[in-house]
Amino acid sequence: MATFPGGGTAQRYRFIQRHQGPIPVKALCARLKVSRSGYYDWLKRQPSQRQQQDQALLVDVRRLFAQAKSRYGSPKIHRALRLEGIRVGVKRVARLMREAGLKARVERVYRRMNKRRAELKVLPNHRLDMAKPSGANQQWSSDVTYIRFGRRHVFLAVIVDLWSRKIVGWALHETLNAELTTVALYKALKHRKPKPGLILHTDRGVEFRAKAMQKWLTKYGIRHSMNRPGQCTDNAEVESFFKTLKAELIHDSHFGTVDSLRQQVGHYIQHFYNKVRLHSSLDYVSPIQYEQAA
Repeated sequence: MATFPGGGTAQRYRFIQRHQGPIPVKALCARLKVSRSGYYDWLKRQPSQRQQQDQALLVDVRRLFAQAKSRYGSPKIHRALRLEGIRVGVKRVARLMREAGLKARVERVYRRMNKRRAELKVLPNHRLDMAKPSGANQQWSSDVTYIRFGRRHVFLAVIVDLWSRKIVGWALHETLNAELTTVALYKALKHRKPKPGLILHTDRGVEFRAKAMQKWLTKYGIRHSMNRPGQCTDNAEVESFFKTLKAELIHDSHFGTVDSLRQQVGHYIQHFYNKVRLHSSLDYVSPIQYEQAA
């Protein structure tokens, strides 16, 4: 049975209105300690001006929630409304979404897969001594995550520009190796064409320390930085992206083939995450909008 609310009489009447049918009105009124006659009188009344405004506002809230494919909670919906010139309080948006049952897809923390280690060169974390980037192609960060696909896993590597949080390169393969990370790096280099001196920060996985990867970094004058031992938070920006991706796209979704999964990941990155999704760390604009504004 639904959780019964507290609050004022009108809020209890609204609850009864939403849940009547599966639960008899008589039982709901008794449980919420309101009279049936009072409830039916409330139904006959014309909505107040405030309620009419709420109904009109809810239309816009539902539209933005659908456009974001249920990925936005009330703070981002509130900001999206403001960007359209609709001035409303965030608490009001939260209330309307709660009453309408509009809840953003749950973000779950997924355990990281243990990675193989090899006796290859380990580098220090150069980011610790650096200021935050002030422009594009100064500091990139990369990592690999696994995505469960049936009874096996596929692997996704991404490269994030730490200035704008834009995904500048990515690759999804069925095998975790240096080819995965070098393909993601190649796409980023082709797309961004950075000048020598760029910092690329990664964890200590063998797929980043491999000779094939190091060859590309040397060729383009890229300085390699690595996590400190046991400090996965050194790469927090990419970890945050993986968490968001899995909550907003992967969780509770079915992909018939690896190619279908790859296509959907690409669409999410290029057409939603980079282009549309509001980022609180960027003052609620998308990475592309942030770069264009700068």
